Amino acid sequence: MKHFLASLCLLGSLLHTSAQCTVPSSEFQLEGDYLIGGLFDIHHVSTPLYNDRPEAIDCSSKPFILSNYRRFQLMRFSVEEINNSTNLLPNVSLGYEIFDHCSDTENFPGIFNLISVKGLIQPWEEPHKQQRHNSNMSKVIAVVGPFTSTQALSAAPVFMMNLIPMVSYGAASSVFSRKQNFPSFLRTVHPNKDVIEVIVNIILHFNWRWVAFLNIDNDYGNDGLELFIRKIKDTEICLAYTKGLNYNTSYSQVFKQLEAQKIRIIIVFAPEWTAEALIESAIQLNITNKVWIAGDAWSLNKKLPKEKGIRNIGTVLGVSEPFVTIPGFSDFIHSFKNQAQCENEGQQRFCNQVCNCSSPSPEDILAADPSFSFPAYSAVYAIAHALHSILQCGAGKCNGNITVYPHMVLAELKKSDFTLLNQSIQFDENGDPRFGAYSIVFWNHSGDAQEIGIYKFHPSFDFFINSTKIQWYTNGKVPTALCSPECPVGHAKKPDGIHKCCFTCEICPNGTYINSTEDPYKCINCKETEWSADGSTQCNLRVVEYIPFTDTGAILIMVGAWVMVGLTLAVSVLFAFNYHTPVVKSAGGPMCFLILGCLSLCTPSVFFYFDKPSVSLCILRFLPFILFYTVCLACFAVRSFQIVYIFKIAAKFPKLHSWWMKYHGQWLVITGAFVTQALLLLINYSYGPPKPYNEISWYPDKIILGCDIRLNASSSSVTLLIFLCFLCFIFSYMGKDLPKNYNEAKAITFCLLLLILTWIIFATVHVLYHGKYIQTLNSLAVLSSLYSFLLWYFFPKCYIIIFQPYKNTQQYFQGLIQNYTKAIGQ
Repeated sequence: MKHFLASLCLLGSLLHTSAQCTVPSSEFQLEGDYLIGGLFDIHHVSTPLYNDRPEAIDCSSKPFILSNYRRFQLMRFSVEEINNSTNLLPNVSLGYEIFDHCSDTENFPGIFNLISVKGLIQPWEEPHKQQRHNSNMSKVIAVVGPFTSTQALSAAPVFMMNLIPMVSYGAASSVFSRKQNFPSFLRTVHPNKDVIEVIVNIILHFNWRWVAFLNIDNDYGNDGLELFIRKIKDTEICLAYTKGLNYNTSYSQVFKQLEAQKIRIIIVFAPEWTAEALIESAIQLNITNKVWIAGDAWSLNKKLPKEKGIRNIGTVLGVSEPFVTIPGFSDFIHSFKNQAQCENEGQQRFCNQVCNCSSPSPEDILAADPSFSFPAYSAVYAIAHALHSILQCGAGKCNGNITVYPHMVLAELKKSDFTLLNQSIQFDENGDPRFGAYSIVFWNHSGDAQEIGIYKFHPSFDFFINSTKIQWYTNGKVPTALCSPECPVGHAKKPDGIHKCCFTCEICPNGTYINSTEDPYKCINCKETEWSADGSTQCNLRVVEYIPFTDTGAILIMVGAWVMVGLTLAVSVLFAFNYHTPVVKSAGGPMCFLILGCLSLCTPSVFFYFDKPSVSLCILRFLPFILFYTVCLACFAVRSFQIVYIFKIAAKFPKLHSWWMKYHGQWLVITGAFVTQALLLLINYSYGPPKPYNEISWYPDKIILGCDIRLNASSSSVTLLIFLCFLCFIFSYMGKDLPKNYNEAKAITFCLLLLILTWIIFATVHVLYHGKYIQTLNSLAVLSSLYSFLLWYFFPKCYIIIFQPYKNTQQYFQGLIQNYTKAIGQ
């Protein structure tokens, strides 16, 4: 600690430097009961300084910043106005000690002077000792400034260790909101996050997506960039290009990059001296057709809007503190400038309390950039109101017996709640202002920053832009800023590169849709119950189709089924009455009743092809038909075999004929076929029964209700049917030349041909057509299969029984057999 204090004392020895007086002594110093420090960068060091020995910087030799000089005068005016007031601090005078803080890192002599006592920096003392030795207290109760974030970062730690309040009017970096690092730092300017929020809302308002961010390469600019990147994370805005600007930046290279990436929207987050260099370079390099968005540090710049060629660079929008007219300030400037110069000319001056600034006229000062005027004005008043509370001022006087310490001022500053020029001044828990708004300005063709909108934070949020006041470089049309043009409706974005703003467009195919608000990069599949055409933005419900019982076609088929049952019953009765006649015997005798019964039992299958399918309905569609139609085919196969065997094989194989007759081979075959098919159906339906099936692939906008037959589960049953049909066809075809009254083989052959043709036609239609009427066609094919045997096998025999009884005699049949035998013998 001793070495540290010695170093501070050594620096204190450098605090005094001689200089000729150029302005009255009161410009930087004013005696008073309580002293406020001030740090204003009246001059600015634009390039880094390199010294080979410790040396205090001479700010007066650096470039003069008129707008900062205006703010400097505002502090002086504020103190004078408070001293002249009889309400705020009656019988108490404020003084000030102001330093030209022109460098970010080399202005510590002025800072040490503010915290020194009699040229020395005192260590901390016990509170009771401080009260006994008031002469050892810091000479200032609070400090106004500095202006930039980097300056504040350098100076703040020195003031923080003694909890000396710093009220900055321009340092906007987010880091100062961290009270654990900057416990006595407050500000009357909004932090960067608020400025960035306004800029982002402007970009979103005009639907710009492809932007560049140019920032000064220091704490202020880098903080703004970080906040901007964080703010646009969940938006459609893409940061196409970013660049940190400093004294050796090649602006031509920057603009080449901007042109190469076709960037039209440029955010410039930098102080006025950096922005001036950038914009002047843009004019010289003939950069055109851009929209420039200025941060609050240069949006009210008075020099650039008057530059020749400024209109060629495009349109300039900006964010600024609303301009507040401060009553009496103009008179103060005119009065001050009219005073005789060089009073107390031989007085020694502290370093950086010299200003070769006698040349600006009152009009020049008042016409300078008014940005941060109200923040500087309100900073002084906030300190004065804190002092008012500590000194218990009221009734025209203050309590002068109260010892004021900086930490007491800090405590009251945090509780600030007063009205200044119709503005309620308050601070939040981070020391940031809980008041104010931002104006949105446009540099019109007259060279003025015209207000076109407002962004209010307190007490309630409000955002408004009057776009009609903006004179766009595009002749009235809002410029576009897109890496890729927006996709047409119904198209999804396919990323093209690293930026989400760069993409190609692909139409969403049918069965999918795009919801651009949720995810513009993905085509979403519709549900099975929905459909969509190409390029859809939503899905539509599919139309569910099936054949109800009330359908005309269904009614006709069901009537046909009942007629089928009636006819089989009628034929059975007719055959029963003529059971012993040759026609009935030749038709199969008792086997005829089995066939007719099975045809009747197959008929109910037809009814289950209609209405909404269920598992039970799907089973009943197929099971009765397959099971009992197997018996029918087995009967006809046996009957065909018997006819051919009697006339062509029996004489050659008498033992086989004897065995067949003895053991009733026909019934064994029929029973075997029935049992086999029943077992196959039981196994198959246990493994994979028919189930309701929604046909959704054939028609995009419909759901066709049907039954799904698993081929692997039903193949064995169908194979048995086909096998019996094949045997039946072979045997019946072999007997096509038998006697006329024994032409059952021909009839069976014809029936089988009709059966095969029916199912070939149905299979062909089923391949080509998958609509709801396929169920009607399926039931019709089943009914046709039943009618083919009834009409072409049994009806001809009924006709002989009823209308040609003479052919239904034993003699007639024997004659036919004899004639056939003779024909064979010849």
